Amino acid sequence: MENFILYEEIGRGSKSVVYKGRRKGSIHFVAIICSEKSKRPELTNHVRLAHDIKHDNVVSFYEWYETSNHLWLVVELCTGGTLEAVISQDECLSDDDVRKFAMDLIKGLKYIHNSGIVFSDLTPSKVLLDGPGTLKYSNFCLAKAQGENLEEFFALVMSEEGGDSKESSTSRKYIKNRTQGSLLYCAPEVLRGEATSIFTDLWALGCILYEMFTGKPPFFSETYTDLIHLILHDDCPPLVQKGHTCSHPSPEFQNLLQGLLQKDPLNRLSWEQLLLHPFWRGAFSVETSLEGDAEDCSHSSRLCYVLSSACLYNVTEFRPKSVLDSDARESIFLLSSCPTPRASSTAKDTESYEDSSGLEVLQSDGCACIKELLYTDLDLIVTPIMDNPKILKTAPVRFDPKTLCVSAYSAERLACLSSEDWSVFLQQLCVALESVDRAGSGGSMAPRAKLNLLCYLCCVCAHRDTATRIMHSQLLPVLIQQLRQAPNWDVKTKVMRVIGLLASHCTDIEDNVPITEAMSMFTELIRENFRNSKLKQCLLPPLGELLYLVATQEEKKEHPGGLWVVPAAAYTVLMRCLREGEELVVNHMAAKIIENVCSRESQCAQGFITAEVGPALWYLFTHSTVDAVRVSAMSALCRITRHSTGAFQSVIDKVGLPSILSCLVSGISRVQQHMLTMFAAMLTSGAHLHRLVQDRDFVVKIIRSLESPSSVIRAKAFLVLLQVLMNNREMLLLCCNSRLVMYIERDIRKATPGKEQQSGNEYLSKCLALFIRHTVRELPAILDDILSSLASIVGRKHPSTIQTRQLKQSLPMMAVVLHLLTSQVGVCIHNHITSIDSNETSLGSAVGQAASEELIRSTLSAVEAVSQHPTLLSLHHCTVVDSILPPLASLAFSKNVEWRIVSLRVLSEITLLLLSQEAVEEGEREKQGAWNRESHSSNTRLLTLITEDLLPQYESLLLEQDPIPVYAIKLLGSLTEHSTLVTRLVRESRLLPVIFQVIAEHQNNILGGTMQMAMALLANLIGQKDTDLQPFYQQGIIELVCGVFVEAAVLYIEKEERSGVKSCSSLLLSILDVIHCLLKHLSAVVRLALQSDGDGDTEAAEELLLVNKPLTDLNNLLIQMLPCGDDEVYEEASQCVSLLAQLYGGDGADPLHPEDLLSLAHTLQIHTEPRQQRLLLRVLKRLVSSSNLTTELLLSYCQ
Repeated sequence: MENFILYEEIGRGSKSVVYKGRRKGSIHFVAIICSEKSKRPELTNHVRLAHDIKHDNVVSFYEWYETSNHLWLVVELCTGGTLEAVISQDECLSDDDVRKFAMDLIKGLKYIHNSGIVFSDLTPSKVLLDGPGTLKYSNFCLAKAQGENLEEFFALVMSEEGGDSKESSTSRKYIKNRTQGSLLYCAPEVLRGEATSIFTDLWALGCILYEMFTGKPPFFSETYTDLIHLILHDDCPPLVQKGHTCSHPSPEFQNLLQGLLQKDPLNRLSWEQLLLHPFWRGAFSVETSLEGDAEDCSHSSRLCYVLSSACLYNVTEFRPKSVLDSDARESIFLLSSCPTPRASSTAKDTESYEDSSGLEVLQSDGCACIKELLYTDLDLIVTPIMDNPKILKTAPVRFDPKTLCVSAYSAERLACLSSEDWSVFLQQLCVALESVDRAGSGGSMAPRAKLNLLCYLCCVCAHRDTATRIMHSQLLPVLIQQLRQAPNWDVKTKVMRVIGLLASHCTDIEDNVPITEAMSMFTELIRENFRNSKLKQCLLPPLGELLYLVATQEEKKEHPGGLWVVPAAAYTVLMRCLREGEELVVNHMAAKIIENVCSRESQCAQGFITAEVGPALWYLFTHSTVDAVRVSAMSALCRITRHSTGAFQSVIDKVGLPSILSCLVSGISRVQQHMLTMFAAMLTSGAHLHRLVQDRDFVVKIIRSLESPSSVIRAKAFLVLLQVLMNNREMLLLCCNSRLVMYIERDIRKATPGKEQQSGNEYLSKCLALFIRHTVRELPAILDDILSSLASIVGRKHPSTIQTRQLKQSLPMMAVVLHLLTSQVGVCIHNHITSIDSNETSLGSAVGQAASEELIRSTLSAVEAVSQHPTLLSLHHCTVVDSILPPLASLAFSKNVEWRIVSLRVLSEITLLLLSQEAVEEGEREKQGAWNRESHSSNTRLLTLITEDLLPQYESLLLEQDPIPVYAIKLLGSLTEHSTLVTRLVRESRLLPVIFQVIAEHQNNILGGTMQMAMALLANLIGQKDTDLQPFYQQGIIELVCGVFVEAAVLYIEKEERSGVKSCSSLLLSILDVIHCLLKHLSAVVRLALQSDGDGDTEAAEELLLVNKPLTDLNNLLIQMLPCGDDEVYEEASQCVSLLAQLYGGDGADPLHPEDLLSLAHTLQIHTEPRQQRLLLRVLKRLVSSSNLTTELLLSYCQ
C-alpha cells in the first residue's frame, strides 16, 4: 500500500507535519499532512465537510489514511504559502491589491456558505496561495454545518473512539476549549455566547481585509481581557498605513469595512449588499451571483443534505483507510525520493515512448531556438522618419497665438476636450482651412493665416492622444483635399508635415480612416515632381510614416491580407529613390522607410521584396561615406532578409562572398551585428548552406567576431558558428585551433544567467548556452567516429581508400575532445543543478519532477566518481575549487535529504584531499623557498568558500535528523584536520555547544559513525597549541570523555580478548588523543605555575587540576590497555598514564590492582626498547613513591 512518495517537509504545526508528496506512477504532486491521533475530532470534521467541496478557491481533499500512530491527509498542494505570510512580508497592501486578493476570498466564502457550511474560524493562516497566486480556504477543522452544534459532533467522535480516558475525555469545558477559534477575528456576538454563523464569518472577512491594508488586525491587545473589551465596545481604528510608501484608503473601501465590522450582526452587510458594493467595481453582480448559485445548486443541496443528516450521526462513514487490518508492515508512504520501479509492461512501454519522444524534441528544438534568437529587440529598433536629425535637420515650428483663427488650446487640453467642445473646435478648423481659399479678397494675408494655423497643428500633433483623435476626425480628409487644391507650395509642404506628424504619433486607427487616399496623393505628387529633390525630401517622410503606421496596425490586428491597400506605385517610387544618382538625403529617407516598415510582420513589407532591393541597399552601404546612411542601408537589408533571405542571397550572388566578408570587419558595430544576423538567417533557411559551412575563411572571420566588445555581436557569432557546426562537425577542429574555447570560457564568466543582467548579457547567455549544449553533445559522436574508424582497420595491414579518408577526418578530432574536456565547458552543468534545486530554474514544470531529480542524481554521482581519483583532482585543483565545490556547498543545504547527504560526503572527501595537499605543498615551499601564486589563490578561495558559505549555516545541518549529522560532522572533521583557520573559527563560533549536543544525543551508541566522527572532531579542535580549553570545560568535556572512554575501553579489551578484532580502535584513538591533549595542556599550566612566583598562576593551576581530576579514574583502564599489541593505542595510552602519574601520582586514583601490575609487567616484556621501558619504570616509581598501598602491593607481587 505504498501509494505515495514523500519529499521534503514544507510546514509544521504543534501536532502535525506537512510534506510535499507524489502519487506513485503519476506526476501529480500533493500535500500530505501527518497528524497525531489526538487530533482525530478536528480532522474528522474537516474530512466530512471538505470531502465533497470542489471549488477553485477551496483546497481539494483527496483521501486520508490511518496508521498505528498517525492520521494522514492527502490534499491539494499549494506552494505559495499562507495569506498570513504574505501580509507579514508585505506589511501592507494597496486598495487594488486588497481588491484582487479579496475577490478570491469572496468567491470561496460565498461557495462555502451556499454549501451550508459556516467556516467559524476564518483567519489569514487558514488561507493558502497556489503557484499562480489564487487564494484557497484550507482548514475546516472548526467549521460546521449551519445550525449544527460543533461541540456535540466532537463529543460524538470522541465517544466513538471509546476508551476510558481520564478526561472522560469529553468534559464539556474540555470540548468547548477545543472548538474555540482565534480571538483576534472573533465576532462580538460570539464573545457574548452566541453560536457562529454566516454573519460571524463576514466579520472575520472584514478583519482580514483590514489587516491586509494596515498589516495588523483591527483589534489587538497583549491581554485577553483587554482584547475582549476592544472587540465588544471600541470602534474600529482608522485605516492607516505606516512607512514611506503608505497609501490612503478609498472611500469605498472604508465604507465596505464599516459595513462588515458592525458590532450588531443585524446591521452588518448581507451577501447581496456585499456583492453589489461599489468597492468591487462591478466585478460581482446579482446576475453572476445567481448564475453561480444556480450552477452549484444541485451540489450544494446534496452537500447540505449530507451535512444535516447522515454525517452528524454516523461518523463511521468518514473513517480513514486503515492499513492495520491488512499488512501492518507496509507503510502507505514511501519515505524516499527514489520511487520503487513499477513492474507493469504498459508503464515501461509508455516510459520508453516518452524517452524517445523527448529525444526527438531535444534534437529538433535546436533549430527552433535559433529562430527565436535570430532577431532581438536591438535588431528591430525603430527611429522616426519625420524630423530625424540624422537624416535631415529641420527648423523648429512656431505659431502666433494672437493671429490664430481658432482657440489656441494646448495638446493636453485638446485630448481632454468633451465631445461637444471637440466637435466645435474641429468645425472651426475645417471652416478656417476652407474659407481662407474662398476669401481671395484677403490678399496676401490668406496664405499667411493658413500657414499659422498649420504651424499650430504641427505643434499639437506631437501629442499621441491628440494625434489619434485628429486622425479619426473629418480634419484628415480636409488636409488631403488641401494637398490637391492648395495653390501655394508653402501651404502644401506644411500640410504634408501635419499629415506626417499625425501618422508618426497616432497610436491606433480604425479601418475607415482614409489612409489609402493619403498614400495615393503623396505617391502622385512624388511622381509628378520626381526631379525636384527638395520637394521629394518633404514628401517622402510623411509617406514613410503612413506606410509604417499601416504596417504597425496590420501586425497589431493580425490581419493577414492587409487592412489598407498600399498603391503599387508607392513601392515603385521608393525603389527609384533608392537608386544610384539620387541625392544622399533621398537615398537615406528611402532606406529608412524600408527599414521601419520591414521591422513589422505585415503584408505591407512584402511590396519591398524585389530582386533589386538587396543590391541597391548594398550599393548604398558600400558607396556612402556617412555612417548613419551605411547603418540604415544595412539595417534595411537585414530586416528585408527577415521576410525573405533571397534579398541577401542576391547580394552574395552579385558581389561575391569575399567582398561581403571583407565588410564584416567594419568598425561599425551595428553593421557587424546586422551582417551576422543575415548570415544566421541564411543558414537557418538553408540558402548557400553547403557553401558557407565548408568555407574556412568564412568560419575564421566569424570567430574573429568573438573578439568584439559588444555582447550582442558575440552572441550572434555563436549562433552562426552553431549552425556551421550543426552541419559540418569537422569545423569544430578549426574553431578550437582558433581559440574558440578561450572565447567560450571568457563569456561563461561574463554571461552566466543571474538575477541582475543587462539585456545584452542575457541574450549572450542564451546563445552561449545553446552553443555549449550542442558542443557537449558532439563529444560522444566524435568519440564514436574515432572508435568506429579505428575498429574498421583492426587486422588490416593496408586500409582501403575509404578507411584512410575516414581516419584522416576522425583522428584529428581527438584534439577537440582534449580542448573541451580541459575547459570550463563541461563544468557549467553544476551551476544549473544548483539553480534547479532552488527552483530559480523551473525544470520540473517542463520535463517533470522525476527527470529533474534524475539529472541532479546523475550529476552528483559523476562528481562523486571523479572524487575517487585524487590524482585527477590534484591536477585540476583550481577548476575543482572554482566550479565544483560552490554548487556542492549550496546543495549541502538543499531541502532534499539525498542531495544533502551526497553533497556532504563528496565535500568531505574533496576538501580533505585538497587541504592535505595544501599542507604538503606548504611544507615543500618552506623547504625550497618557492611560491606558487595560482595555488595560493586557489587555496584562499577554498577557505573563503568554507568560512563564508558553509560555516555560517552549519548549525542547521548538525541539528537535522539522522543521518545528516554524521556526514556534517565528518565534513567538519575533514575541514579542521588540516586548516588552523577553520579550527579557530569553529571554536569561536556557536557550533561548539551544538557539537556537544549532537554527541549527547548519540552517546547511547558509541560505535555509531556519529560518535566516532565527533570524537575525531574534538581531537582536532583541542589539538592545536595555545588553544583556550575553557569553552570545552564549560560544555563538560571531562565528564563526556570519561564516560565514553570507559565504554569504549571495556568493549576494546573484551573484543581483543575474545577475537582480536578491535572494531572500536578508531574511536578509542580519538578519545585517547583528546585525553592526551587535555593532560598536556594541564601539564603546561602546572609547569608555568611552578616556574612563576605569582599566586594567580598557582590558583589557576590548582583549579585546573581539580577540574581534570576525574581523569585519574581512567588510570587502571589505561594501564590494562598497554599490552594490547596495537602500537598506536599503546603510544597514546602510555603517554596518558605517564602524564597522570606526573600530575597526580597515586592521589585520587584507585590503587593499583594485581591485574594492573600484571599488565605493566607484560608490557615491560613486550616493549624492550630503552625509551619505552624508562617511561614505564618512571610511572611505577611515581606511583610507588606517592602511595603506600601501591608499594605494599608491589612487594607482595614481587614475593
